Amino acid sequence: MTHVFLATGDLAMDRDDYDESFVATRDLLCGADIAFGQLETSFAERGSRMPQARHAVLARPDGAAALGRAGFDVISMAGNHCMDWGVEAFFETRAHLEAAGIAVVGAGKNIAEARRPVIRVLGDGTRVAILAYSSILPQDYWATERRAGCTPMRAHTVYEQVELDQPGTPARIHTYAHRDDLAAMEEDIRAAKAQADVVIVSQHWGIHFVRATIADYQREVARAAVAAGADAVIGGHAHILKGCELIDGKPVFHSLCNFATDLMMDEEHAKSKSWNEIRVLAEEWEPDFESLYNFPKASSLAMLARLEIGGGKVLRAGLLPVHIGRDAVPRVAARGSSEYEAVVDYLTAVTVEAGLNACYRPGADMVELEQAA
Repeated sequence: MTHVFLATGDLAMDRDDYDESFVATRDLLCGADIAFGQLETSFAERGSRMPQARHAVLARPDGAAALGRAGFDVISMAGNHCMDWGVEAFFETRAHLEAAGIAVVGAGKNIAEARRPVIRVLGDGTRVAILAYSSILPQDYWATERRAGCTPMRAHTVYEQVELDQPGTPARIHTYAHRDDLAAMEEDIRAAKAQADVVIVSQHWGIHFVRATIADYQREVARAAVAAGADAVIGGHAHILKGCELIDGKPVFHSLCNFATDLMMDEEHAKSKSWNEIRVLAEEWEPDFESLYNFPKASSLAMLARLEIGGGKVLRAGLLPVHIGRDAVPRVAARGSSEYEAVVDYLTAVTVEAGLNACYRPGADMVELEQAA
């Protein structure tokens, strides 16, 4: 007997009817044995916007129930928006998710609670543990012994001047994982592996909007996670697809792109310095005032990570190509369609550009990950 785990890209609905976001994927997600997603908003009536928050939307409380109806079983709150509206909204969001029957991972009232895995038992008795971490962290969004927040996987950045005699020339950028956070993640994975057969690790990480590039620390963290016992690593945050790799046969999805994420744009925002500074990171990104999905052109291509699990292990790993149009509704692309081919072609290209080792074999039920020869 095999069971299906599905992971989506980022979730941040911002519309009148939240259920509209899932009209094309509800049956698929409800049919999975475990459906997992990454939350990028707050579902609360009350909250005070934190001064360090950037793009922050206080969504209505009924968004949590919409995620439940959409088929989600587990939601990560480990991300750079978890504390956008303060502690009150943080706890209210978590309570609404739990009331909708959704388990929350990667965030809690303190660091011990945030590091606690969610464990689900499949029909054949296989125990699946899910952990979640975030490297994208405004100040004080991470949990401590005395503070609520998410589970951190911080990283340090070093800039190396390549041409010492040429002031102002581009620097080489190096990143490496925060040693205590890395050790804590490894400890969490080993502890989860002692309780479960399969351990899946979610990482909110990476360089947003920049094509293909994988930061050094991502490779370091992924290798450490697998060495500690992780059976798969699921990445989010970049808002575009990034390539995949296999480490000791274990799949690493560096970025699934978005899923149900609404982003409207008005002329004032389009002229703002902050937006235009970010916009230059993407290949093609211009405002569309009639669209619900104001992301770069490449963000129309997304994917669902799909794992087949049975007998206490991951049997197969792959993905379902997803297309997101101007209505911001994710739709799984049919095999043979132009949208399907666009996702596979883009993934293939950025995987090669990043020097990753995965290749993609279209099959009847998914695009399967394989290691390139």
